[in-house]
Amino acid sequence: MEKLCIQKVKKSQKGITLASLIVYIITMLIMIAIISVITTYFYTNLTDINKTIEPLTEEMTFNTYFSDEINHNSIKVSECTTNYIVFSNGVQYTFVGENKGIYRNNVKICRGVKSCTFTNTIPNGKNIVTVEADFGKGVKTISYTID
Repeated sequence: MEKLCIQKVKKSQKGITLASLIVYIITMLIMIAIISVITTYFYTNLTDINKTIEPLTEEMTFNTYFSDEINHNSIKVSECTTNYIVFSNGVQYTFVGENKGIYRNNVKICRGVKSCTFTNTIPNGKNIVTVEADFGKGVKTISYTID
């Protein structure tokens, strides 16, 4: 009987200990924290870039449409006020302040426009259309010459 009590029971070496489990959990939490910080910086920078690019995109869109209109052969200004301009081919560009947009006929081509005025002058026999617009980066003046 004494021999039975003296026998040692071998422990199983399989599995993980509580200490190693805690080390794994702490490591995973550190990795998640690092990834979340990097993701936050990424999305913040993406939002900042978007705020910078959007006004430039709107200005470029307006300039593309308006330049195309001005460069048509035998185009003339039929009517011009501070809020809208009408060309001889029937196309009208209108700034609507409450919608913060510029419309080409009834289609909104620019959004987020804070202000826009149209002026038509004829100095030295040349017809010059001046557009002063604030697309979100300050008022910019663009002059177009109609031949």
